[in-house]
Amino acid sequence: MAVYTDVSDADLDAFLADYDLGEVLAFKGIAEGVENSNFLLRTEAGTFILTLFEKRVNADDLPFFLNLMNHLVERGLTCPLPIKRRDGIVLGELCGRPATIISFLDGVAIRRPRVDHCRKLGEVLARFHLATADFPTQRPNDLSLAGWRSVYDGIPAKSADRAFPGLRTRMGRELDQMDKLWPCDLPAGVIHADLFTDNVFFLNNEVSGLIDFYFACTDAYAYDLVICLNAWCFEPDLAFNVTKARALVAGYQSVRSLTQSEIDALPLLARGASIRFLVTRLNDWLSVPDGALVVPKDPREYATKLAFHQGVYDARFYGLDFD
Repeated sequence: MAVYTDVSDADLDAFLADYDLGEVLAFKGIAEGVENSNFLLRTEAGTFILTLFEKRVNADDLPFFLNLMNHLVERGLTCPLPIKRRDGIVLGELCGRPATIISFLDGVAIRRPRVDHCRKLGEVLARFHLATADFPTQRPNDLSLAGWRSVYDGIPAKSADRAFPGLRTRMGRELDQMDKLWPCDLPAGVIHADLFTDNVFFLNNEVSGLIDFYFACTDAYAYDLVICLNAWCFEPDLAFNVTKARALVAGYQSVRSLTQSEIDALPLLARGASIRFLVTRLNDWLSVPDGALVVPKDPREYATKLAFHQGVYDARFYGLDFD
């Protein structure tokens, strides 16, 4: 989450005139994240999140994301629900951008996850994959192989090397390898694709909800798992925590068993998940608009994670036992 677009009181009042939410009690920007403009909105009807969609989000994809939230709730997962206007529509326009209001979820994002948090994340990720098996719509992953290459091609070499000497060359070599080796026949369906610690809420040590579905797409389930592996199982000093990784995968497999082809592909998928966030974070880090209320994430974290996975040739190198 972030704030790129300022919303005036007059603009907000005009937008809310189509809703039955009562008077505004509080309204403030949320600085976390890098994709959309997000605001915490409190009205007489309760607390909500107002999102203005910017940057990489295609307006044509928004019905997919919003319908997915409704589908997940119907299948028993907790996530925000889009709030309908009086005319039944959940998507409008604010400050020239597509915008929606979603319900607010109680819970806390765990910044330093423990082993038990990782196991519970694995369980809910597998439940997510099973719950979306009958979701009627597909959405290609715009940030898979071709998307990584497109972002990479737009980053000048000198700019990339400001973050890390030789970084652009390293990324190019890795992308060439991904083009040759990337698996295309793994079990697939709708995945979250961005389930970082700030997108999972906990209450009383249990997962209380998932948020931020605006990268959700159709792709390999195991790819979603290694995105979580990268986001949850490295310590602040970027040391890989094999105990957390074992718990994450064990939690996942307690709900949905991985196939042998998925297990075999995990090291390569983890490299792909690393290069995906490396190229997009580097691009965002180099192109934050002037005056934007946003905290860009350091891309060098994923350069280090990529280097780790490049040395892994078997899933058991992660300390995981699939027997």
